[in-house]
Formats: sequence, structure tokens, C-alpha cells
Amino acid sequence: MAPEIAKAVDALEEFDVRYETTAMGTLLEAEDAATIFAAAQGAHEAVDSDRVVTFLKVDDKRATDDPMEAKVDAVEEHLGREPSGSQE
Repeated sequence: MAPEIAKAVDALEEFDVRYETTAMGTLLEAEDAATIFAAAQGAHEAVDSDRVVTFLKVDDKRATDDPMEAKVDAVEEHLGREPSGSQE
């Protein structure tokens, strides 16, 4: 699967989005929802397979323009550490 996922992630470079690839998916951030939908479609179409599944969950925060890392920063602030899964 990794080669096909790499194609999808590479396709995101054609769009004005910020993205972060994680073990369970890729997070997208853009100025507007239309850009996100276009980027998701581009990534979806880049996969060369007889079956492709794309899941979208849209968090359209209109009262603030905090970047996606702000959510993680807020959790780290409350934890007093990085949420890493180990207490080293």
C-alpha cells in the first residue's frame, strides 16, 4: 500500500494545502474547503488501483485561524509533555 499512498501524498504538492502524513492518514489544511476537496480528489485520483477509498472529515473552524498544530500544542500544554505514548 505504501507506494500507492505515496502517489496520493505526492499529488497534494499540486495544491495550496499544508499536510501532515501520519500512520493512520493524512491531515490537510487550507484557506478554504474548496481547496481541501480539490486536493482530496487529486490524491484520490492519483492512486492506481481497482478500488480506492477516501475518508474525509472536515473541521471548518470559522472563528479562529489557528493552524492544525495548535490542537496538539494545547494538549501538550495540559499534559506538561509531548503525548508520545512513553514516559521517558
